[in-house]
Amino acid sequence: MRPFNPMKIPEFIPQLLPFLSVTLAIMLATVFFGGILGFILAFCKLKGRVSAKIAQAYIYIIRCIPSIVMLFMVYYGLPKFLLIFNIDINNYDRAFFVILTFSLLFAASMAEVFRTAYIAIDKGQTEAALSIGLTPLQAFIRIVFPQALVVALPNFTNALVNLMKEGALAYTIGLIDLMGKGDLIIYNNQGAYNLETYIALSLIYWAMTIIIEKTFMHLEMRLSRQRTTHDKI
Repeated sequence: MRPFNPMKIPEFIPQLLPFLSVTLAIMLATVFFGGILGFILAFCKLKGRVSAKIAQAYIYIIRCIPSIVMLFMVYYGLPKFLLIFNIDINNYDRAFFVILTFSLLFAASMAEVFRTAYIAIDKGQTEAALSIGLTPLQAFIRIVFPQALVVALPNFTNALVNLMKEGALAYTIGLIDLMGKGDLIIYNNQGAYNLETYIALSLIYWAMTIIIEKTFMHLEMRLSRQRTTHDKI
């Protein structure tokens, strides 16, 4: 066994960074599709008893399944299931299965984020907007959404950081993202420098977490100031 070589850490980081784009692309696609599904689930929970029960059941079931189990179920199980209907997705890119899996998982979290942010806004503001002639959609866009966005940002930031960390599981089905490249570096070195590689990965993930948290914290503060100014006016 080779001794720990800290000089390998700065050597591995430049090899890993090009694959950060894959990790970020997966995150953005997941946020987009998972956010849409999460919004639909939140709407279902707020409107109608039957739809609320269906949405709650989905959220409960998804939250009880570990991410890696869900990934394997989608990657190995979905193609076999769709073959029953003569739909062959076995040749689809692995990124498709990763995005689909984490979109389903992310939606469950975002549904609660959206729902709690919406109910945190005083209904009287919507009623006042409707009383002056705004449509329900206009009232939502102009009055409710800007305030709900401020409420939702902290929980959204936490969900995004968790998504980034759980997305590292994508390498388990062969996707070459940031974590997948790290696994290749270890393999190419015949299992050596694994600690150095994981430290390099940790530094990159740590930097990404700091950037995400600082960015959304700044955005939250800016939106909060705008909201305060608007309230004073």
